[in-house]
Amino acid sequence: MAARLWRWLREDVWEIRFRRYVALLVAAVVVAAAVWSGVVMTREDRSCAPGVSRPPGSGDCVGVSETAYDFGRSAFTPTVRAIDRENRRLKPGTYVTVALFLPFTSTAPASLGDIQHQLQGAYLAQYRANHGTTGQTPSIRLVLANPGADGTHWQGVVDRLAAMTGGPDTLRAVIGIGQSTDSNKQAVQALTRRGIPVIGTSITADDLANGQGSKDPYPGLARVAPTNTDEARALTSFARVSGGRALLVYDKPGDPYTRTLQDSFEKLLSGSPIAPQSFTPPADRTLDGTTGNQFRQIASLVCDTPASVNTILFAGRHTQLRQFVNALGDRGCTDRKLTVLTGDEGSYLTGDTKLDRDALTRNLAVRYTSLAHPDAWTKDAPATGGSPADAKALNDQLARSTAAPLGPIGPTSLADGQLIIAYDGMQLAVQGLREATPTGRTVPALTDVVNEWAYIKGSHRVDGASGWICLDGHGNPYDKAVAVVELTPSGGSRFVKLAWPEGRPPAKECLPPA
Repeated sequence: MAARLWRWLREDVWEIRFRRYVALLVAAVVVAAAVWSGVVMTREDRSCAPGVSRPPGSGDCVGVSETAYDFGRSAFTPTVRAIDRENRRLKPGTYVTVALFLPFTSTAPASLGDIQHQLQGAYLAQYRANHGTTGQTPSIRLVLANPGADGTHWQGVVDRLAAMTGGPDTLRAVIGIGQSTDSNKQAVQALTRRGIPVIGTSITADDLANGQGSKDPYPGLARVAPTNTDEARALTSFARVSGGRALLVYDKPGDPYTRTLQDSFEKLLSGSPIAPQSFTPPADRTLDGTTGNQFRQIASLVCDTPASVNTILFAGRHTQLRQFVNALGDRGCTDRKLTVLTGDEGSYLTGDTKLDRDALTRNLAVRYTSLAHPDAWTKDAPATGGSPADAKALNDQLARSTAAPLGPIGPTSLADGQLIIAYDGMQLAVQGLREATPTGRTVPALTDVVNEWAYIKGSHRVDGASGWICLDGHGNPYDKAVAVVELTPSGGSRFVKLAWPEGRPPAKECLPPA
């Protein structure tokens, strides 16, 4: 009897324990399944659109979009839809792909305006190429590549673009790039090292160009905009700046754009008896920080310089330029006429609501180099370097862009030059792609497209809306027209005059010297 009782108790206890173990195991499985389900759902939620997703730890939608996805920016929607309509019209095997590489998820209002206009310009040139009367091939398919708001995720985008060079995508060029930043330098270097032709539309930094010191760190890079050095040469040639009459104010430590602009200005002011003044902005140069205090003191020092100093060469980004202009408006020597000369970042101030425009009524002029301007070829145009007819071709496209079949593409503006320069960048891509395509073929080899940059000159130049594009042996535009523009107190800006890096327009042959 005792033995039976003991056996019963032992079996009962074992069964209880077994049930507990089973219950714990089931619970663990349920929890694991729930966690795994959550992970899967989270991974699925990282997708923004086909080819576009949020990287781990980021809410930024990055990647390459081949659909009508607008990156959450409603201002882009009409143009993106127009691009998608044009792309879907193309038949497989008849086109090559060009990627527009820009920070489409930027949160800076000024940058978003630039991106919208570059998007519109690239599309207008795509449409013109595909619907021209010459019947040239291949057709052009346009996709949008976003490395993130600050360019952080460029590596993944470059990898995707490299993969698109094969298969049905037949990617053969990347245009755009945007500002001259360290991230963009890395992206361009990675793209060109993989043999992908790149066309910079608005990049101006000298160290994001080939031919500096006879070196080509970016093989296959061509540019539409002049380098900072060429812009500075054109600007100072126009203004006839001399060392004893100018003061340099520069960003320390700077970035690729500001450093090369500073270097260019320093060379032009070599031997000047007036020491330059530096300022130190926040790491994120779109922020005001405390730089305004530094500019208040620099403005006071400007008044301490000899009365012969009437020009300030400013090597800095647009946020700091705005702060400096505001400080100069409150300087103690407003009876003294001053002119601030700077690079193309000055164009951002045309729509900057924080700019004290009254400062421009206090004997202060702010002039900058614009990558292009709609009034540059409307009157007193030179006989070479560009033409009213080339500018009119773009204006005709714009006039038809408000409705189908070309549009609508939303509100447009040529004032900041971004639409014009992107239009010309795509025109350069189209010419290079079509000239490199063998007779009877549709798709050129990547290396053949890269080789084409050496022939874009003379009678093979690109007649851009911003001026002639004649590339030197390093892919840089030779003696490219530089529009000098001045901010106005009433808002906006006015075109002043065309200036030239060589001091005069190029000869009709437009052949860069050795």
